[in-house]
Amino acid sequence: MQSIVIREHGGPEVLRVEALPEPKPSYKEVVVNVAAVGVNYMDVGTREGYARGNTTLPLTPGVEGAGTVIAVGADVTCLKVGDRVAWYFVWGSYSEQIVAPASALVPLPDDIDFETAAGLMMQGLTASHLVFETFAIGPGKTALVHSAAGGVGLLVTQMIKLLGGRSIGRVSSNEKIEAAQSAGANAVITSTAQGFADEVLLLTEGEGVNVAYDGSGATTFWGSVAALGYHGVLAYYGPLFAPLKPIDVTDLPKSIHVTYPIVMHHVRTRSDLLRRTKQLFDWIRAGDLKVKIGGRYSLADAAQAHRDLQSRRTTGKLLLFPGDHERHEFGRANDELPPRDRKRG
Repeated sequence: MQSIVIREHGGPEVLRVEALPEPKPSYKEVVVNVAAVGVNYMDVGTREGYARGNTTLPLTPGVEGAGTVIAVGADVTCLKVGDRVAWYFVWGSYSEQIVAPASALVPLPDDIDFETAAGLMMQGLTASHLVFETFAIGPGKTALVHSAAGGVGLLVTQMIKLLGGRSIGRVSSNEKIEAAQSAGANAVITSTAQGFADEVLLLTEGEGVNVAYDGSGATTFWGSVAALGYHGVLAYYGPLFAPLKPIDVTDLPKSIHVTYPIVMHHVRTRSDLLRRTKQLFDWIRAGDLKVKIGGRYSLADAAQAHRDLQSRRTTGKLLLFPGDHERHEFGRANDELPPRDRKRG
């Protein structure tokens, strides 16, 4: 089978296709034929060598995707061959086949296609964590959403609207304004990493926001702090972009709260995983939540997907397609390609 293998940390060029033996399931494991893989900034951190938990070389990057079970190991009772599944934290997902603990896989309903599932799992669960546990958004609450046209940002913005809150989206260029507005942002500001706090304060009549969802890294940290109101919450989930220098807590104004949300703390058990994904699937079915696919690439073009992701020119979710997916036009960063069979993905 074909997999992306990293044998040295570095730029996108270290993502190379290699032929590896087909995996075999062990006790309570299954083998999945991968249909679609989500591309995440965690994968960039893995490639460059600073992501937590998976830096021992050689390795295959990737943590989320969707596909079909093709083999089951001993004592697997919750899944069978032919089941459609999705996952959000299984290392080595940039591959035609993966082996995974059965407990890590979510049965995929027939009316949720593989593309949507692969684009939803990691970022959808992250967004859910942000708007429920990290800060319970709701009526009367206003949020600043960084990278509002990105994969997480678009989902967070939609969820804020669903829960009755208001959002101010920050995007990096005028071309991304429409995407943030379409997701439900009440206001959109265009700025680089500097200068956005004054605009936020102007939009909130000097009060600041109740929460800032900041996945943009160290360059926006202090601007987010300045944009918060009294007792506001900074949900800082962007350390992969740039390391944050140590801070003196006495420098934090307005009795604000700073937190580093991690999705694994949100989904700690299999029952959590099934409950949270059911909510996401229900929102998708109702048309209340949409996954915008911003680029489709063959597995062999993983390096280009990483270049496009890091360029900050894309919107929405980037996906890789292993194997024979001839109905896809790879490498086009738009959401206008012909839809796949929505019944079977």
